[in-house]
This record gives sequence, structure tokens and C-alpha cells, in this order.
Amino acid sequence: MKELEYPFDSEYIMRKKKSIRKTLLSSDREWTEKRIAILGGSTTNDITLVLELFLLHYGIKPEFYESEYNQFYQDAVFGNEELDHFAPDIIFIHTTNRNILHYPVVGDDETEVEQKFRSELERYTSVWEKLRERFSCPVIQNNFEYPFYRLLGNKDVSDIHGRVNFITRLNLEFAQYAREHDNLYINDINYQSSVYGLDRWSDEFYWYMYKYALTIAAIPVLTYNVANMIKAIYGKNKKALVLDLDNTLWGGIVGDDGVENLEIGKETAIGEAFLEFQEYLQSQKQLGILLNINSKNDIANAIAGLHHPQSALKQEDFVVIKANWEPKSANLRAMAEELNIGLDSIVFVDDNPAEREIVYQQCPEVSAPDMGDRPEKYIRRLDRSGFFECVSLSGEDFGKTEMYRQNAKRAAEEKQFANYEDYLLSLNMKARIEPFVPLYMQRIAQLTNKSNQFNLTTRRYTQSEIERIAQDRQYITLYGSLEDKFGDNGIVSVVIGHITENVMDIDLWLMSCRVLKRDMEYAMMDELAEAAKRVSVDTIYGYYYPTAKNGMVRDFYKLQGFDKVSEDEKGNTKWQLKLEDYHKQNQYIRLKKK
Repeated sequence: MKELEYPFDSEYIMRKKKSIRKTLLSSDREWTEKRIAILGGSTTNDITLVLELFLLHYGIKPEFYESEYNQFYQDAVFGNEELDHFAPDIIFIHTTNRNILHYPVVGDDETEVEQKFRSELERYTSVWEKLRERFSCPVIQNNFEYPFYRLLGNKDVSDIHGRVNFITRLNLEFAQYAREHDNLYINDINYQSSVYGLDRWSDEFYWYMYKYALTIAAIPVLTYNVANMIKAIYGKNKKALVLDLDNTLWGGIVGDDGVENLEIGKETAIGEAFLEFQEYLQSQKQLGILLNINSKNDIANAIAGLHHPQSALKQEDFVVIKANWEPKSANLRAMAEELNIGLDSIVFVDDNPAEREIVYQQCPEVSAPDMGDRPEKYIRRLDRSGFFECVSLSGEDFGKTEMYRQNAKRAAEEKQFANYEDYLLSLNMKARIEPFVPLYMQRIAQLTNKSNQFNLTTRRYTQSEIERIAQDRQYITLYGSLEDKFGDNGIVSVVIGHITENVMDIDLWLMSCRVLKRDMEYAMMDELAEAAKRVSVDTIYGYYYPTAKNGMVRDFYKLQGFDKVSEDEKGNTKWQLKLEDYHKQNQYIRLKKK
């Protein structure tokens, strides 16, 4: 819904929030349902209403619990029966500098200031720790915006008695705690209020009259950022940038102006703007975002432009390059298939509004942000759209471009073999399949929230839930990593099963689509069967719950030798395997042992 995409009109959203909600709910899309608790230090009614709009826009249908006014501490630390019954999937703590109880005063000595600081910090850490003990779910915590006045003027930032100094120290400690504790995420309202304008962010009248800690018009800004974090936590980020070339990555038209006359580099103001944009895109690649090209151009011209001596991006930075005269919408569909990702994982960046509109009409799942007509604003437009909101970083994110490039090499080699079995043997595949270990907990949790196609139940897990399951003897857990002669695919498969007496139910089975048809599923099944036998399990039950994206695994358990037990009217199926009848199936993958 374009009204909810950056740059949005906050006042329009506040005026039309009911009709926007009605339109969003009328969609026949498949929803991800989540229970979200909002623990507020101020009035949160409108925050809840507008947060719902942005979440619905992202395909998340929320159910909310709201604390009473300024009861965030009591609900968290002392407990609340209603909150306990609600059992939130995620908690948002909406506090602001209005919730700081004891600021330093000019008469305080250094010891007194430090006591106040520790007291404030410990109040929040106790909230986070109690919530972790009771719910083991992600917690989003606001840091603090700066105060609307500075008693000490510019010295407020450096003197220990200054509120600006006090808030800065608290924000740094919040950040440190989040670095050291998984599942705590900081919503940076310090940055958001600075961008929005501190004087416009809050209004004393709204606080005195309604206990609103920010103005009505600022609510969409706050909730948009929270929604971006929530959709990222639940694996709804975009995965790939598809970029136009002329007047998008450089100034000018390479086919008309020639490479030497393109505006890119520090010689001109426009050239420097394009260079900085390219450097920004290169940084996105380092975070694991896949860069691709979709240009109405001859391939020779496209590649020539990338060889400009001042270009920060080179041909090797891109996974797929489509430079031809086909409709860009057709190219996008081909690229999605080639990358093995959904169209809804793609962000299409083009300076031409006509091309963006065609893509919007032909490929509505693709995000095609309005980039404006000034290249110096491209970074701001793309960055604040929240497509790639980062809530975690794993080592595998840094190597994604190379992984996809290796997949292209595998696909090319496959075509050289008349016999597919000979191709699999030629890959010289080796896998490590073991119970979950601390080193990979973050990556395993990340996979459970990102994998949609080869995912039989599409259950989502937080890292703390993964850690708890790994320690529980009633569960069997397996992760699988796969490497071959082209390189290491990293962790590509995850299985979780829980045991009741001699029976195991498979709660989760997922696999990365980049290793489809490579026998990895059979290698995982062989190891799962062995692990189950070791704890006297004689029967395994598997479940398939259909979604809009996982139809490819409808008959997965049949291929593994299971018998169908039941199927309901929604297509949910249950499958049974007697282990006494199971025989190993993996033929092409050698297992690596510790």
C-alpha cells in the first residue's frame, strides 16, 4: 500500500487510519499472526492503532496487549495475570525521557550522580531480565530522545549534571546490554527524533494534557521504525536489490554519451552523489544483500559502464545482470527464478517513474520505491525505506553473493552432464549434520524466520527458544551444513522433533532452496532416524501445513518413505514412519564427523 511506504504523509495516515486498516484487512493475502504486548510509559492508544497498519502492510496480523498508563515496570517486574495469559510473541517497551525518574541536579556530587545513573539503568535491566525469564521472546526497547531544554546550554553534553550527558550515557549502556544479550533490540528514537526534528517530536502541551510523550504527527515515524524491526525479526526483509544503470548508478546514458563522459566520481557534484550511492550499495552487499542489474541496454554497454575507473561497483559485485530490450518486469520474473527467491524479496531501483509504474502493475509483489529526481537523495530514500532492517548479523550474511555465484557455477556444470547422478557424484559433497551447538544458534534462528518454500510447518523460533530446545532432552535437534567442490553453502537445513515416550513428532523441517535436489534431505533423514533410534523412538510423525509458498514440499514425507495418516479440508497432512521399516537413502553425500 503506497500510503504506508517511505516517504509517507504522517498527517494523512493519522486522519485515515480507520479506512486504511479496513482496506488492508480486506486483502486475501496469507497473514502471519503475532501477539504483541506494548508496555508503555506514556499513552499508547494511537501508537497501537498505527503500528497495526504498518504491520498489516508487511503481512503481519497483530493481536495486542496494552499495559495501563505508565505500568511498564510493574507489568514486567511484578507480573500481570492478563499479560501472562496473553503470552506475547514479542514485547515493545515504549518509554521516553519522560520516564527517567531521577536526573542529576547541579548540587549533586559525582557519587550522587553515579548512584542516580546506576539506579535508572538497573530499573530497565530488571525489566528486561524479568521479561526474559517469563516469556523468552524478543523485546524491543526504545532508547531516549534528548530533552527539550538544556539547563547548562552546550555544557549540558559534557558536564555530569547535564541531562544530555545523562541520557547519552544511558543510551550507550542500553546499546551495550543489547550487544551482550540476544533478543533485546533497541528502537533508536534518539536518531529518529533527530531526523524528524526534536522540537517537532514532542510537545509539552500533549504531555500535560494527554500524557502523550510525542506529537500525534510523529506517531507514524515511531511506529514505522518499530514495524520494520518486527518484520525483520520474523524474516520478512527483502533479499535483493535490482538496479537500473543509466541515471541510477551514474549520470548520463552510456550508449549515447560513452563511458568517458559518464558522471561518476569526485570531479563534479552530481558525479560525487552517484559515487556515494554506489558505495552505499556496496555496503549493502557486504551485509548479504544481493545486487543485480536490470537495464534496457546492450550487455556490452552495461559492462563497459561498470568498468569506468571511478565506479565503486564492478561487474563482480553483481549476481545476475540482465541487460537487454525485454520488459523489465519480465526480467524481474526471470531473475527471481534464477536467484530462487520470491518476487516479494526484490527491491527494484530505477530513476524512471514510468518503468517503476510498469513494474508495479506487472509485478505488484516487487517493491519499487520512488527515488525522486535528485541522485543526492537516493541513499536517504532507500535507506529509510526499511527494506533491509538489520536485527542480526551472521558470518554467512557476508558471503551470500559468493554463495549465489557458486550456485550459478553448479547450474552451468549440471548442463554438461547427461546423467544427473553423475553430476551429483562430481560435486564431491560433504555434510556436517549434528545437534544444535551454541556457535550456530543465531544462524539457526535466522533460518527458521526466513525459510518459506522448503519449510513444512513454517513455525518460527526466536534464538532464546532455539537455545532452550537445544538443552531439552525431550527434543532431537539437527542442523546440516553442506560443502562441495565449488565452495561452502553453510547451514542449509534444520530439523526439530519432540519426543513423547516412543514417538517423535517433527515440529520443524526446513532447508535452503539453494541445495534442492542434492540429496541433503535424505542425508538429514538418515541422521534423524539414527538419532531417534538411539533414544528408543520407534515411530516418527511428520506434518505438512500448506502456505502460499511451500507447495513444493507437499509430498516431501511420501518421498521419505512415510505413510499418510490424515488430511483435513485445508490440506494439512499428517504422516507416519515406522523406523523398523526405514532404510538409509543418501547416496551422494559423505558425512563429516568431529
